[in-house]
Amino acid sequence: MSTRIGFLKGHGTENDFVIVPDPDNVIDLPPAAVAALCDRRAGIGGDGLLHVVRSAAHPEAEEMAAEAEWFMDYRNGDGSVAEMCGNGVRVFARYLQCAGYTGEGDLAVATRGGVKTVHIAKDGDITVGMGKARLPEGEVTVSVGERSWTALNVNMGNPHAVAFVDDLAHAGNLHSPPPFSPAGTYPDGVNVEFVVDRGPRHVALRVHERGAGETRSCGTGACAVAVAAARRDGADPAVTGTPATYTVDVPGGTLVITERPDGEIEMTGPAVIVATGEIDVEWLESAAR
Repeated sequence: MSTRIGFLKGHGTENDFVIVPDPDNVIDLPPAAVAALCDRRAGIGGDGLLHVVRSAAHPEAEEMAAEAEWFMDYRNGDGSVAEMCGNGVRVFARYLQCAGYTGEGDLAVATRGGVKTVHIAKDGDITVGMGKARLPEGEVTVSVGERSWTALNVNMGNPHAVAFVDDLAHAGNLHSPPPFSPAGTYPDGVNVEFVVDRGPRHVALRVHERGAGETRSCGTGACAVAVAAARRDGADPAVTGTPATYTVDVPGGTLVITERPDGEIEMTGPAVIVATGEIDVEWLESAAR
């Protein structure tokens, strides 16, 4: 293996990622190595890591290779594996564009949450087809300190608990996962969104992402919030027959979420590559021990 590994740094509405291009899937990235790279003081720093691999070269994506050439092997900042990351898909697509693997227009990206359709617009924004939301049955409660709220259980390929609150400050510091009940609802943890209204079809959120803590943005979380808001507002597209579009403010910017009558959800927002560099392999191996 080379003594240096190329990397890039990018973000989507300030949800930031270390990007490791590895088309042939030859770079070993155990959880400790990913956590070291994402460390904001001793590493490069990021909410997560985007391992860029050709689908045919990765055992988890081989079956999707006919639909999507590229697989987003996404890891949380603590090194754990995640099914999907909406902001990550946009940044992943931006990397492929910058590297010359794709241009403006449509693209398919394989993820652990399935194949996602992507459109890179001329104005720079990127739209991701996020699939359909599932709303598992059963009431969920989330808590911060002495406050508790009923939350809507929304699955976007990864689990979310969406709570509408009076003030985003009520979410506390979000360093630790907010407690939820019933205890067995999310055996692998959950992303928790706290939401306030800003205006008609306009909301704002703060989020605790499992494995990362509070982040500046969460794409799947914004989609879950838009779905929850539409149900609360009586604007379920499957019932009304009309698409529901919500503007969702996140701490790092703004995303636009549209749910169509067929249940398909689209997310539109920016994606930026900010830097390129090289990782010292000796440091990485030492940090991963």
